[in-house]
Amino acid sequence: MNIIEIENLSHRFADGTVGLENINLSISEGMFVVIAGRNGSGKTTLLKHLNGLLLPTKGVVKLSGVSVAKNLTWSRQMVGMVFQDADSQIVGETVSDDVAFGPENLCLERAEVKHRVARALETVGLHHHKDQKPHVLSGGEKRRLAIAGILAMEPKVLVFDEPFSSLDYPGVKQVLAQMISLHQAGQTILVAAHDLEKLIAHTDRLVIMQDGGIVRDGLPSQLFGELEAFGIREPCASRLGMEVHSWLN
Repeated sequence: MNIIEIENLSHRFADGTVGLENINLSISEGMFVVIAGRNGSGKTTLLKHLNGLLLPTKGVVKLSGVSVAKNLTWSRQMVGMVFQDADSQIVGETVSDDVAFGPENLCLERAEVKHRVARALETVGLHHHKDQKPHVLSGGEKRRLAIAGILAMEPKVLVFDEPFSSLDYPGVKQVLAQMISLHQAGQTILVAAHDLEKLIAHTDRLVIMQDGGIVRDGLPSQLFGELEAFGIREPCASRLGMEVHSWLN
């Protein structure tokens, strides 16, 4: 079943700049999809259409057959986005308060909010930090906190925009392990990235963008030889003719 269906999607910004041009893309539930391309290729612009942060100039985006543009509130519960700058998503005085922000805005019962917060923090391994102030967390922990805040909304799709940006090695490992765990639990995951090294061993499908359009779409292993032509660095193991293994091993 396709959880995401994008048909003839185009987007032009207020100054007339073309952000997307005639995008057609369907994604099945439970897939781990990486959208790759050099900076300015349209990756983030495309992802922001999935929950109505941007609306199409032309075309339609559907979630489980329902138009995003016609159901913005529902769409933003369906699709949770984790941005590059985790600090921009932190709004609570404590870790627990921050995770509770989304469910509280859904006007859920207090007991349900508490249950969702506890479950989300347990999932990302931050339960023992629940009473701490978010600013004392490490970069990797802040990104995991952002993930917990999204999980508490119980989305069907998780979207990550350059999830390893500004993270040190331990932070990258924390966030990557979290993403893989969520995928194994059945979550549909989309990731925008220009560096594939850390992700590619876990990716079901690779979509390459250039100049606001999709130029390649298929199994990662079948596209390795074409990556450099689109400004994307080929994974080291592939360049050496070796099998690509998980970055966590």
